[in-house]
Amino acid sequence: MELLSRTESEEWQIVDEIYPILRRFAAMVAPSDLEPDDLLQEALVAVLRKRRLSELDHPAAYLRRTILSVAGGHNRRMGRRRLALSRYAVSASTSETPDYPSDLTELDRLSPRERSAIYLHEIEGYRFSEIASMLGCSEVAAKKAGSRARKRLAAALIAEGNV
Repeated sequence: MELLSRTESEEWQIVDEIYPILRRFAAMVAPSDLEPDDLLQEALVAVLRKRRLSELDHPAAYLRRTILSVAGGHNRRMGRRRLALSRYAVSASTSETPDYPSDLTELDRLSPRERSAIYLHEIEGYRFSEIASMLGCSEVAAKKAGSRARKRLAAALIAEGNV
């Protein structure tokens, strides 16, 4: 709490301004076992430990990159955990119903970068050049991530007979 208590009103104003946008982004990027608010707050704490938001040229873009990095780290940790658990788990019945509708399951299977690229392009309406800047990659890499995501989601819909 000391970190938050030291945060000045100017910093809080920036957080209040960009929080809704970043919350939506975190909701799209967050793995299913991580709450978007937790992801966003972890990213905020990581950034505020190093510098003030008012010192950044584009705090929202910087925080998007941090959110993506935190989500990727969480995915790697949870992937190792799931692998270890699956080695010891009893094989599940094929008659079980999934926890989520399949379209959400497919979104969860996309990498954080793929989810963020398709979300920022299709939902938020950003151009890939802007997305590349937000994600800290080249425009080609952003387009490729969006394309891979779109193809994987389309293949899932076709496999289910929804298209």
